Amino acid sequence: MLQGFTFDHDGRTFVCTVERRTAAPAGWWWWFAVSSDQQRYAPFEVADSDTQKNVQKRIAAYYDNLLVVRARPVEARHHFSRPGRPKTVVAAPED
Repeated sequence: MLQGFTFDHDGRTFVCTVERRTAAPAGWWWWFAVSSDQQRYAPFEVADSDTQKNVQKRIAAYYDNLLVVRARPVEARHHFSRPGRPKTVVAAPED
């Protein structure tokens, strides 16, 4: 199994490690952290055919796509719910 490694891409440093994931789906996954991001990611399961070069390429493409998605404007979503009860009108007492 390939060990962890570090690489630079577009001015960012990526630290990649192989770690066991206990949550579903469990198994060995590629985790990575980026110097400009506080979040860690586990986008790919470890494969026998993994090489440092192809993992680096996949992780860089994954993160570049993530940045594109984050830069998109927020889509307005409609809120669907059951209609509320009709308002009851209270008649004023007659004198």
